Amino acid sequence: MAFELKQNLKLTQQLIMTPQLQQAIKLLQLSRLEMVDVINQEMEENPLLEELPPEDYREEERLFDGEEAILADRDEIKHVERTEELTGEGDGKEDFDWGNYMEDYQPASPIHERRDGEIPSWDNVLTGKPSLLDHLMWQLKLSRLTDLEMRIGEQIIGNIDQDGYLRATVEEIAEQEKVEPAAITEVLSKIQEFDPPGIAARDLRECLLNQARMIDIASPVVMNIIQNHLRDLEKKDYNHIAKKLKITLSEVIQAVMLITRMDPKPGSAYAEDKVQSIIPDVYVFKAGDEYKIVVNDEGLPRLRISNYYKEIMAGVDERYTGDNNKKYIRDRVQSASWLIKSIQQRQRTIYRVAESIVKYQKDFFDEGIKHLKPLVLRDIADDVEMHESTISRVVTNKYMHTPRGVFELKYFFNSSIHTTDGDGIASKSVKEAIRKIIAEEKPQAPYSDQEIVELLGTVGITIARRTVAKYREMMRILPSSRRKKYF
Repeated sequence: MAFELKQNLKLTQQLIMTPQLQQAIKLLQLSRLEMVDVINQEMEENPLLEELPPEDYREEERLFDGEEAILADRDEIKHVERTEELTGEGDGKEDFDWGNYMEDYQPASPIHERRDGEIPSWDNVLTGKPSLLDHLMWQLKLSRLTDLEMRIGEQIIGNIDQDGYLRATVEEIAEQEKVEPAAITEVLSKIQEFDPPGIAARDLRECLLNQARMIDIASPVVMNIIQNHLRDLEKKDYNHIAKKLKITLSEVIQAVMLITRMDPKPGSAYAEDKVQSIIPDVYVFKAGDEYKIVVNDEGLPRLRISNYYKEIMAGVDERYTGDNNKKYIRDRVQSASWLIKSIQQRQRTIYRVAESIVKYQKDFFDEGIKHLKPLVLRDIADDVEMHESTISRVVTNKYMHTPRGVFELKYFFNSSIHTTDGDGIASKSVKEAIRKIIAEEKPQAPYSDQEIVELLGTVGITIARRTVAKYREMMRILPSSRRKKYF
C-alpha cells in the first residue's frame, strides 16, 4: 500500500470574530452593574483611560431638552450601522487625529444635573434587624450550659437553615464534636425550646409538634393529626381524617384551625430581607399621545483618553519620544477607542430596541396588560434590521421604567394564543385573565381547570384544560382541591 502527498485547493467561508467585535458583543449583554465593573476594570488596566470629570462635561456638552435629545440620538443612530464603527477596525493608523478626538468621543447621551446632592443615599437610611443566627446565639449565651454544651449548641445553630430546620443529623454533629449522640440530643432539646417556637426541628412533623407543646395545646386530636395524618391535611381530605379518627367533621375542622395558625417555617420571620435596587436602563415618558424613550446613562463612567498621554504622542514630553513608548501608547489608544465606541454603540442599540418595543406594545402602555400583544425576537429584529441573537443580548438583564411600572425587557416578549375571532392574544394576557378569575372565585367553591376554560371561552379565549393547568402551575397557584377553604 503506497502513501503519497497531494495538494488540494478548497474554497470555504468562515466567520472570524475580531477581538473588537467580541468586546462589543460582550458589552451588549451585560447588565448595568456588570457594565460599571467592566469599565472600572478597563480603567485600571489601561492607563490612558480616565473618567471625564463632571465639571468638564458640564461645560463641554450641550444640554438637550426632552424631545430634542431623543431626535438628536435618533438621527445619530441612523449613521452608526457599519461594522467598522462597532469593531473599531481601521483605527490603527500612524496619524492618529488628536485634534478631532474631543469631538468624536463625547458621551453619547445628554447630562441632566441632579438637584438632590444633599440627600443621603438609600443604603445609608436602611435599618437592619438581627438574623436568625444572631437571635439563636443570643439565647444560647443566656443559657446555663457547660463549655462542651455551648460548643455543641453552636454547631447545632450553625446547621439551622433560614426556614428554621436542622439540616444535619445528630450522628453527623456527634462525629464532628467527637461526643456521644445522646449529648447532642440533650442540647438539641434545649435549643428546641428557644424562640421562635418550632425552631431546630428535623422535619415538619417535629416542628408542628414542638409548637403545639410550647403553646400548650392539649387537644389529642391536634396531636394525632400532626403525628399521623399530615398527608391528608395537605390534601384537605378532612372527611378521611374524621373517618380514621372516628370523630365528627366539625371536630376535625376545629383542630385544623389550630394547626393552620402554626408556622411551618419558624425561621422565616428572621429571614434576611434581600433589598434589590433596580436601576432602569431605559426610561419611557408619555408626552401627549406619544411615548418618548431616554437611555439612562447616569452612573456609567464617561470616558476619555488622558490629556497627559495626548501630550506624549504630540512630542511635548521628550522623555517618552522613543518608538517603543509610542507603540505602547498607540496600542492603548486603540484599545481605549474601541471600548468607548463599543459603549456608545451599546447605548444606541438599547435605544433602538426599546423604541421598537414601545412601538409594538403601545396598546399595553395605554390600556394595560389585557392589551399586551404577542411579540417574538424576530419581530424586533426585522424592525431594527439586526440579528435575533443581538436582540436577545439586548433584552437580557435590561429594565425599562414606564408609566405602568418597571419591567424587564424580556417581559414584552411572549407567545401568541388564538382567540375565537381569529386574532392573537399574548400568553401573559391569558395568564392574567386566569389569575383574575381565580382571585374572584368563592373560597368555598373554587373553579376547576375545566370551569376556567369555560369562563375564558365566554370572552373569546379558547385554550385546552391542560394549558390552563400549565399556566396555573407557572403562576404557582394550587389546584381547586387545595384552594378550597372550609372555614
